[in-house]
Amino acid sequence: MTRVLILCTHNSARSQMAEALTREAARRIGLDLDVHSAGTEATRVKDDAKTVMQEIGLSLDGHTSKTLWDVPDPQNFDYVITVCDSAAEACPAYPGRTHRLHYPFTDPSGGSLDRWRAVRDQLGVQFSAFVQAVGEGRPVPPTYEDSPTVPVA
Repeated sequence: MTRVLILCTHNSARSQMAEALTREAARRIGLDLDVHSAGTEATRVKDDAKTVMQEIGLSLDGHTSKTLWDVPDPQNFDYVITVCDSAAEACPAYPGRTHRLHYPFTDPSGGSLDRWRAVRDQLGVQFSAFVQAVGEGRPVPPTYEDSPTVPVA
């Protein structure tokens, strides 16, 4: 089974949404992925993240904010994907077999629900492409640099 860790600073929004979106994309194509999310610090899952995910039929109920050391077997992942620059800088070293990827996304915190939806949708596109590549045995997208800017308002 392929193990995936999505890492952000607080594990409160982007990484939580990406975890749920990745699981759903894998479920849709019948791919057996073990997906986790974590933060360099633990806080709480933000209500706006729960709201925008519920809008597309995915629940974050039961999700908790956790650190890397709270996930099972934290040094044994096939892919470690950071979704913010701070987490990318703070991410610990992994064994040579672990593929490190950086897909930076705008932090929707403090923004409107439209901003949250835009980030959710961008995460959905990127992580669906990631899952599709893993499922087909193709190289995964190496980075997410072509992300359109999400409005701050």
